[in-house]
This record gives sequence, C-alpha cells and structure tokens, in this order.
Amino acid sequence: MVKRELIVANEKGIHARVAAQIVAVAQKFDSHIWLQKGSNRVYGKSILDILSLACKRGSLVYVVADGPDEEEAIEAVADLFRNRFGET
Repeated sequence: MVKRELIVANEKGIHARVAAQIVAVAQKFDSHIWLQKGSNRVYGKSILDILSLACKRGSLVYVVADGPDEEEAIEAVADLFRNRFGET
C-alpha cells in the first residue's frame, strides 16, 4: 500500500471534469485507488465518490493505492495534481 499527500492547486478545485480525469487515469491500473480528505475516504474510480469530497483549491488530499501497480498508479494521479489538471 502506498500513500501520497497532494494539494489541490487548480482554481476551481475538483469539479466534474477534474474528477473524470482522475477516474480515467485510475481505471488504467489494476490497483485499488482511494482519495481521502480528512476522515472521508472514497473510491478513486468513481466520479460521484470523488465529487462528494468537495475539494476546493488548497485542499489537502491523500491518494492511496494498493495492488500490483500501486507505485505507477500513485505517480499517475499525482501527475494530474502537479499539472493542475491542465487548468491555468
């Protein structure tokens, strides 16, 4: 199991398009992926689950992966956060 701390840096936070990007990346991996904000942990392959976290700009989010390709999965999701989901 791998866990990484990330900050939501894009202006509008995690909205529907961003959640869809996270799901699209997460579904490429066999590992189970979760996003956690505070005590709420949701499945990273579900748009509705991700949106339920209500992550605005500056939110601290943990991404957790568990499975055969967990390292690659974490890195791929972290890249989305680092690149601000393609937003300015």
